[in-house]
Amino acid sequence: MTDFPITVRDIAIRCVQMMAEGGFADFERFIHPDSVNRESRAEPPAARGRGPRAYHASARWLRAAYSDMRWTIDETVTEGDLVVLHTTMSGRHTGTFVTYDENARPSGAFPATGKTFSVTQTHWCRMADGQLIEHWANRDDLGQSLQLGWVPPTPSYILRMRRALRRALREHRLVTASR
Repeated sequence: MTDFPITVRDIAIRCVQMMAEGGFADFERFIHPDSVNRESRAEPPAARGRGPRAYHASARWLRAAYSDMRWTIDETVTEGDLVVLHTTMSGRHTGTFVTYDENARPSGAFPATGKTFSVTQTHWCRMADGQLIEHWANRDDLGQSLQLGWVPPTPSYILRMRRALRRALREHRLVTASR
């Protein structure tokens, strides 16, 4: 542990960067039990709750699709309990990226292309009791899609996407049936 106080800025930076590399203990330390991620609406069911488990589920979802993932912090602004991070996210698309509809059912699947990407994002982080209690973001999803070859899709990639979505739906049915 350090001898100097950790700032809300430090906590916000760690919360974004631990999506690529943090263990569950990191999420328990820095994510408030009532924390909400406003970006979870297109994420898997486990990521839609509150607190450390939901954020850790978001991290596992991203890690399953992207290797060498990282966020570079370009600029920060802090005002009271709010920290805004202008970042660059980069990585390599090495696993299927699955998106989910409002009912937490797979709605799209993007099979690995092996391509790298680097896109800007802003992350808005509200703090309470020395932990992240609310997160929302603005991302360059179109830029990422173009870099990864998702847009415009080739006919063969469309077929791969359909097969990947069928697999994701099959897995989803198996998981929901076992509950």
